[in-house]
Amino acid sequence: MIDSRWRSDDHGSAYTGIPRGRGRPRRGGRPSDGRRHGRHGPGQQRIGGLPELVSLRRAGIGGISLDGSAARIGATTTLAEVEESPELAFLRDAVRSIASPAIRSLATVGGNLFVPQPYGDLAVCLLALDATVEIAGPDGSREVPVDVVLANGVAPGEVVTAVRLAVPAPGTWFYHKAMRRKLNSAAIVAVAAVVGTAGGVVTSARIALGGVAPRPVRAVSAEGVLIGRPLETDVLDEAGRAARGDIEPFDDAYASAWYRARVLPVHLRRAFLG
Repeated sequence: MIDSRWRSDDHGSAYTGIPRGRGRPRRGGRPSDGRRHGRHGPGQQRIGGLPELVSLRRAGIGGISLDGSAARIGATTTLAEVEESPELAFLRDAVRSIASPAIRSLATVGGNLFVPQPYGDLAVCLLALDATVEIAGPDGSREVPVDVVLANGVAPGEVVTAVRLAVPAPGTWFYHKAMRRKLNSAAIVAVAAVVGTAGGVVTSARIALGGVAPRPVRAVSAEGVLIGRPLETDVLDEAGRAARGDIEPFDDAYASAWYRARVLPVHLRRAFLG
């Protein structure tokens, strides 16, 4: 493994290049290790033709900072660090549903953006939170919405350096994950949402789903059902049925596509009502 070539500056971290053809940056490691050994899931591709992997662990792009309700999480921040952060306590239950403590001590926030479904539960949360992603590359730095990165990745030679999000107001964050066992299990269905209410009805809704498509997706149909209505069982069941129009479920060792679509309304309701 070769060293990363980064330097810190007044604006965060500046990209200075990886030797052409030498390597590819490495994220937290677990799913990418599987690809190197030929085990593939939905949307996965082999890593081939590269003699080295590039570690960014000491590149200076980790850490969590908060400015009011605006949070910035460095790309090499581990899931364990997010789990332990008092500033991001609302994410604790979601992070604890990911893999095992040993894996969370290595897996990174930046890496989770590129993990194929049914993994990548933090990416589902970031989509619900309308996060933005800081990216650095040979042509400079840019910031893009997380849904763009989830859909298109990053350009050759670019590296994610951080994600930015607004910490949701108390009582507006919801998360639920259905899985086969409590630890180290991928999602059958994951639901993350930021929903605002006033006067007993929903005034704003942003819902993201995991485990039901090749990448995390917005449940825009469900959001439309909720606006202007109370968070009650019959409304949530209707929203869950509507959400089936937003998904592309698949078969894997955890569940069939049919089963994922079948139970989606149940788990969307449980995200809000328990």
